[in-house]
Amino acid sequence: MSTSKDYLDHILEQLSQLDGISHRQMMGEYIICHHGKIAAYLCDDRLLVKPVKSAARLMPDAVYEPPYEGAKDMLLVENVDDREFLKTLFETMYEELPEPKKKRWN
Repeated sequence: MSTSKDYLDHILEQLSQLDGISHRQMMGEYIICHHGKIAAYLCDDRLLVKPVKSAARLMPDAVYEPPYEGAKDMLLVENVDDREFLKTLFETMYEELPEPKKKRWN
């Protein structure tokens, strides 16, 4: 199963209060970036964020799930309808997110 366009649109609308949100498609799923840093994946109509310490503090009861088979676990965000929570979550996580990897050209 892949993430529906409706779910993508819903999540992007919920994140619309944030500057610097972008997304790209990856094999039927989506990567959500915040100012160029990968912050979350949309997989199987689920919002999964990087398991950084600040996200774990904001969601102490969150379930850890892999976005796809063989991937590292991420935090499942169940409260996707609360814009203020999502704004706080993404803003709080930003400093802990890894810098984007430099692309290597052969």
